[in-house]
Amino acid sequence: MCDFPPLLAFIYAFFSSCSLPVCLVPSCQHRSLFLGVIFQVSHVCKSPSAVKQWWDCRLHFSRIHWSHHSWETLRLTMTLLLGIALLAWTLSGPTVAFVPIGGGLSTHISITRTALLQKVKETCQAVAEASGYEFKPTGSSPEELVQACLGPTATGDVSGAKFIYALQEIYIQNGLVDHYFVNSVPHHFNSEAFLEGRSLITQGMAAIKANIRKENFQAARETLGRVLHTLQDFYSHSNWVELDNTEPYINLIRPDLPLENLADKDTATCSDCASGTCPNPILPNILKEKKLTSGYMGIFSSDKPKGKCSHGGASDLTSTAVPRGGISKDERRSDNVALHNAAVNVATAASLELLQDIRLAAGDNDFLRMMGIARSSVLSFVIDTTGSMSDDIDDAREAAYGIIDSKKGTQDEPSEYILVPFNDPSFGPLIRTTDPNKMKSEISKLTANDGGDTPEMCLSGLQLALTGAPASSDIYVFTDATAKDIDLKDTIDALIRITKSRVSFFMTGASSRRRRSLRAASFDDYKDLALVSGGQAIQVSKKQLSQATDVIFDTSTSALVTVLQRARNPGKQETFPFTLDQSLKNITIYITGTSIIFTLTNPAGMTQNQDQASGQLATIQTVGNLRRIRLNSEKHTGAWKIQINSNQPYTLKVTGQSTIAFIYNFVESFKGPHPGYAVLSGRPQAGQPASLMLSVMGRKGPSSLSIGEVGLVMVSGPEAVTSGTMTDMGNGDILVTVNTVPEGEFVVILKGTDKVSNSHFQRQSTTQMSVSKVNIQTVVDSSLEPGKAFKLPFSVMTQGSSGSYSISARNDRNFPMSYPNSLTLTTGEYTNATLTITPPDSTQSGIDATLTIEAKSTEGADSNYAVLRLSVVTKITDFTPPLCNLVTVLPDDCPADLSQCKPFHWQLSANLTDGNGTGIESITLRQGEGTLSYTPLSAPIIQADYNSSCCSQVVEFVAVDKVGNVGRCYYEIDHSAGPPALTLSLPLWLCLLVSVFIVRP
Repeated sequence: MCDFPPLLAFIYAFFSSCSLPVCLVPSCQHRSLFLGVIFQVSHVCKSPSAVKQWWDCRLHFSRIHWSHHSWETLRLTMTLLLGIALLAWTLSGPTVAFVPIGGGLSTHISITRTALLQKVKETCQAVAEASGYEFKPTGSSPEELVQACLGPTATGDVSGAKFIYALQEIYIQNGLVDHYFVNSVPHHFNSEAFLEGRSLITQGMAAIKANIRKENFQAARETLGRVLHTLQDFYSHSNWVELDNTEPYINLIRPDLPLENLADKDTATCSDCASGTCPNPILPNILKEKKLTSGYMGIFSSDKPKGKCSHGGASDLTSTAVPRGGISKDERRSDNVALHNAAVNVATAASLELLQDIRLAAGDNDFLRMMGIARSSVLSFVIDTTGSMSDDIDDAREAAYGIIDSKKGTQDEPSEYILVPFNDPSFGPLIRTTDPNKMKSEISKLTANDGGDTPEMCLSGLQLALTGAPASSDIYVFTDATAKDIDLKDTIDALIRITKSRVSFFMTGASSRRRRSLRAASFDDYKDLALVSGGQAIQVSKKQLSQATDVIFDTSTSALVTVLQRARNPGKQETFPFTLDQSLKNITIYITGTSIIFTLTNPAGMTQNQDQASGQLATIQTVGNLRRIRLNSEKHTGAWKIQINSNQPYTLKVTGQSTIAFIYNFVESFKGPHPGYAVLSGRPQAGQPASLMLSVMGRKGPSSLSIGEVGLVMVSGPEAVTSGTMTDMGNGDILVTVNTVPEGEFVVILKGTDKVSNSHFQRQSTTQMSVSKVNIQTVVDSSLEPGKAFKLPFSVMTQGSSGSYSISARNDRNFPMSYPNSLTLTTGEYTNATLTITPPDSTQSGIDATLTIEAKSTEGADSNYAVLRLSVVTKITDFTPPLCNLVTVLPDDCPADLSQCKPFHWQLSANLTDGNGTGIESITLRQGEGTLSYTPLSAPIIQADYNSSCCSQVVEFVAVDKVGNVGRCYYEIDHSAGPPALTLSLPLWLCLLVSVFIVRP
């Protein structure tokens, strides 16, 4: 009855390899059954018909011999087969929808982008006004927004990379909801799951606020992306806009308010729509009674309650069951343009409300920090404090002091400071601060003591820095000993690759080049890690260390970019060309190695060699194994080259300051009702094309650049570039597909033209990457709770040799974990396992743990990893915001004519309480030019007093409790109604004003 060759061919190919991760099917043990079903059903069912009729072929299953397999297994199997096949069949064409990534008119990404940029602008405006400067971006690009937000008092260029990286993290997590939770009803407000969907939002908001309190901004951003997706889906998947609502449903982000007038499960909500494209199939009585409903969605089943609306669309099986059609406004079609646009507008407004609530709970400064609005990279020190390190600590201290003092008040002033001491056997804690004086104080406390045997806990300290610092940070390690914890090297390698942070080592001990065993540590381990990260491995005597720290001054700067990086081992004579553009400043070339001979040539043909410490082209400083070549400030634009000759290993790196930059992630496409791209959490797969998503930044935004080439090049191999095919995704995002990935370690190279100066430029990523035949799939779907075991399923697959693969896992908090030490893999098939991690009862709410899972072949020839950030949040029971009771207003007859306001003043008094909640933690004046004072926050009733000139006749102050619930007191003198009147504004917060006494003088 249902001969459907392409469909069956797809299923056969899909299941023949059994390449299914854990999120799709529990195991592949019934592969032969699957294939038997396919072939026998296709044989019995000959004539073409509609896809749904193919399911009716189950009537013939009784003719097939099933051996010992159960009918339930078969039923589930066929449901899965049909659903997956239909899913693939219906995804042949693009749509304009709330899709994860793409250039559509109204997508989750465009909605999120609009809301984020607007809220950041509002926050920057408020910060500027409070600081007394004008917020005036020179353009609309994120780069220009960051420059204006940081203010005119700090001179110099500033890169928008951190801001764009933060935006990308939010966009990516937003889109992944359609990948990892495609069939989760609450994540999309499908099937009338309003309470469950609201719970995801409010729990997520609580986690975000807790993360921000602990300065775990990456975890906050990731959760924010997922929460925004679910919130936005409410307006597309429910009938909120069909009920003529034009404002967001505030109750979705306020769990203390009830969700009212929900259609019950027995109430019919939709009329039948045979065409599937009816403008509004909601039943008239539902519209009249303002009943709230949402569409049922079935990817694998057409079942839904009688009379209920469907989501709709080709991938929704329930839309073929009466009542047919659907109410989803994901896609803009000719029959639903008005409803689609209304849903987009309200979803954008709702996103702004949620962001405002988080902003008020966090405060303006921490909100901007979460969004990556920062001057330069974080300054991170990892310092050995064992007995022999006294002089090294003094040099590190002087370097830190010098940077703090010399860069204060400039765009190069570090936005944050991190310090991690390590000893033996202790290491840590991680100390983080934005206050330069506090960092000075913490470094001054460091003393050299203990230790004993030579190896120290260096990698344990570095692990804390890598997981605690923002992505793409520069981390400086000071030590005179090898690593005792060398077993952490693979974990450090994975963390470097996933965070793209640069690690530079300052080593003052004697190098032991020969290992006693495969796992015996040496300084070569540090050199390996520095090379992978794009950092430096500088080996000097203790007397020379103070000179070598100039590297820290060079790299702890805003808008640092890499033009070229190469390594040769063994060394050889080679010429390295590179292009310098007009935007570059403070250009520095670093060469590490011994017995180095080099000649530098500029575009005019002028040369300088290693013997000329101060020449026409540069100033050369030699210390230990480092040569630091600082180009003179004269005109440098054009094609340069440097010839290096040495028979010893060496590295070469060319850097400068410029706002022309790029960030990138390796991605893989995913299908589903809303296809998109997911970021890889490990190495790309060997033997297949690789895809990268790039975001480019120019001096006037991405439109000021013309991109000529993006490709992959080996750092330690031939100079040939493997170019990729570019697809413009809009807003500076470029999808790059590279068909043949280099064998070995490689980096990304970008070339193009700066339209501002009409000069050619080149940029290179610093972190090396390589491919792997091993793949690990896992996803975190919720926060962890102190004292409770959290089970994390993961799946491992190899395209290499079958056999036993070792499994290792580490987390930077040392939470107890259990997992299998090895898995037996079959080529092309996923093997499933579970890791259990338990945060102790004493774990503070808001912290996060970085978990690294690695799978490695027995012989160690191939491996891959997955890195996850797990957020720990105490269960929240207080969802009620602080209450505001306005007590007295003394208006002093404030005149309506503000030109007459100067002689007059007015006063306001209010009582603030948090009832049985966690207690008020902060009170902040948001509007008004007067002064706000209040009694101690520890009191059960807090009296707030506001005094102001009548020239400022509006006041708003905000109270935030200890879990981030926000209450607002707002008052505006109203001259239209006679006596001064109380004005309520409740788009976000509930202000309960119990009594009002207006006292006239």
